[in-house]
Amino acid sequence: MLRFPRTTAAVAVLLTVAACNTSDKAATSATAIPDVQIPELSLATLQEVTKELSSDAYEGRAPGTPGEEKTVAYIIKKYEEAGLKPGNNGKWTQDVPLVEITAKNATPLTFTGGKTPVTAQYAKDYVAFSYRVQPKTAVKDSDVVFVGYGINAPEKGWNDYAGLDVKGKTVVVLVNDPDWQTKEAKGEFNGRAMTYYGRWSYKYEEAARQGAAAVLIVHDTEPAAYGWNVVESSNTGTQYLAESKDGGAKETVANGWIQLAKAKELFASAGQDFDKLREAAKKKGFKPVALTGVKANFGFDNDISKKMSRNVIGVLPGAKRPDEYVLYTGHWDHLGRCTPVDGDDICNGAVDNASGIAGLVTLAQAFHKAGAPDRSIVFLAVTAEESGLLGSKYYAENPVFPLAQTVGGVNMDALNAIGPAKDIVVVGGGKSELDAYVEKLAKMEGRTVKAEPTPEKGFYYRSDHFSFAKLGVPMFNFGSGDELVEGGVEAGKKAAEDYETNRYHAPGDEYEAITNWGGMMSDLRLYYAAGRMLAMTDAWPNWVEGDEFRAARDKSRAGK
Repeated sequence: MLRFPRTTAAVAVLLTVAACNTSDKAATSATAIPDVQIPELSLATLQEVTKELSSDAYEGRAPGTPGEEKTVAYIIKKYEEAGLKPGNNGKWTQDVPLVEITAKNATPLTFTGGKTPVTAQYAKDYVAFSYRVQPKTAVKDSDVVFVGYGINAPEKGWNDYAGLDVKGKTVVVLVNDPDWQTKEAKGEFNGRAMTYYGRWSYKYEEAARQGAAAVLIVHDTEPAAYGWNVVESSNTGTQYLAESKDGGAKETVANGWIQLAKAKELFASAGQDFDKLREAAKKKGFKPVALTGVKANFGFDNDISKKMSRNVIGVLPGAKRPDEYVLYTGHWDHLGRCTPVDGDDICNGAVDNASGIAGLVTLAQAFHKAGAPDRSIVFLAVTAEESGLLGSKYYAENPVFPLAQTVGGVNMDALNAIGPAKDIVVVGGGKSELDAYVEKLAKMEGRTVKAEPTPEKGFYYRSDHFSFAKLGVPMFNFGSGDELVEGGVEAGKKAAEDYETNRYHAPGDEYEAITNWGGMMSDLRLYYAAGRMLAMTDAWPNWVEGDEFRAARDKSRAGK
């Protein structure tokens, strides 16, 4: 899956803060944020847990394997030793039912009824898969409609589906937002800073809500922020889903991508100018365009397997307001067995993300020793992040502690293993009232805050914090940048590139390869302070007006 790269800010610290209703207090300035003391954190614990979970005995911690059983048992043991209580109504775990779906025997995608037939070959020209748990997927004689960017944003007065019934039809959509080419991060859809409306996952979700049979996203490298090779590799193997009660019946029959050149060929066959329609789709009021007479046909078989995985939950009850929750999260899973390097086929995932789970345990110890803050602290170790944020998605949709009462949190996904940094890089800045927290944290630790260098790539939407943001919990994302205390930017980028090239998602991500623990410990201080601040204030910061997640949070808080 696509991940947040270290060269932007490898360590994603994700502050989640519950939103406010009209009576809530908003933390919009440093004066609303309490001062906190940071205790000494245990380097020994951080190293011990990282070393254990990344050892070969855990076989890469893949969900549904013996490695999961060992991992879950170990995390529970360390939570108990840290002084936490079971977080799921007396239990340490939350079951997360997963489904594996692997498409096979895919047919070509054919479009008939135009001036000339158009055929797209699977993997080379198009990819497709299904979120429906069924042995066969078939799209037959489906009318084709171009729906621009496929966005329905009531708060912006924008609806590409207005007046259109797409039931049984195949919709063709553009990737990213209508104003993605704007140089500045401002505009109808935040300009070059991608919103969730620009993400492929949103395109699929909205097409399903509209009742479409299938959706095909036109791949264009620049607005997608990755090449066709990434699309192909990510969508032609096994896909993992969180099991649903209806087996995915509310989803489209099929989701997929189509190469830009092939899309242009399709539109020409239908007597349409793709480039002109793409330009028209950038403007509010764009009307969907039917590719008159054109029918789409394709299909594939599905191998289906079900397995049960688990999230692990510990809690430190709050001293004054135990029914308000601050959340710390990290994913315990990794890739399991993977492509061998020099005979080693275990992806140990020491940095990604044994280090994050070690961070959870280290912070749990520190919070317990310092005494419970006003609000409860929840330590959530989630499964199946590497399979598409499935553990966090399942928890967010089936929360043990209501999201309307979840005030905030810190997600730790691959701690900073390259050394202490002078800077903090902010991802998703300006989205919520949380900017003040980051400014205060930076001043406490003598760091400078820097804006995200590539907001058009949508990194904000690619980690576990996003599962909560989608349901309205405001999420902020910041982490160490590349300006190291020792060696500066040049040393930071060199170390980051070395990790990404030689160890990221490979057998080389082992405990022995971590030679600098100073950056992890430095960032853990920030994470502790962030959570403690949120646990000691009575404020409920919200998303800013017009943000894509504000409506969901306002609704959640209003019904609390």
